[in-house]
Amino acid sequence: MNKAQLVEAIADKLGGRQQAADAVDVVLDAIVRAVVAGDRVSVTGFGSFEKVERPARYARNPQTGERVRVKKTSVPRFRAGQGFKDLVSGAKKLPKNDVAVKKAPKGSLSGGTATRKATAKKAAAKKAAPAKKAAATAKKAAPAKKTGAAKTTAKKTAAKSTTAKKSAAKKAPAKKSSGRRTSARKRAAARRK
Repeated sequence: MNKAQLVEAIADKLGGRQQAADAVDVVLDAIVRAVVAGDRVSVTGFGSFEKVERPARYARNPQTGERVRVKKTSVPRFRAGQGFKDLVSGAKKLPKNDVAVKKAPKGSLSGGTATRKATAKKAAAKKAAPAKKAAATAKKAAPAKKTGAAKTTAKKTAAKSTTAKKSAAKKAPAKKSSGRRTSARKRAAARRK
């Protein structure tokens, strides 16, 4: 289905072809503008559109086989919603006389910025949580005032834990070199023989 066919499909419900064409144009324009600005457009039951950053990388030219440097770029991404996936897979039946994608629940259309702010707060809280835990364990491990006997036991415990950490670091396997270097070294050794 192309854009003209989409306009024809909804023309009867909107009262004419021109109104349908205007509606399709306005909806698509709003989605494109929001994604270009970096916002995420979510349609409940249908899916979400978002802007994704692709880092710089090396690719291969299929004609020459030459390695080519590709600059970092931004691309749009669409992820289908669960309701849409269920209809396509056949897990749910497509309604004949009803709308396939239902309207959003009441209150969910109240601006996407609130949802983004809540998500950002949750992410910040997750990042801060490990730091708080580390600070709490440091306080537990080293109380402010200790008696003479407690100080010596604390020092011994601390010494044991640092020794255990050092020995564990020594026992950790060394980082493996890449396969290319190893195979290149083997080939060079074979040529010398």
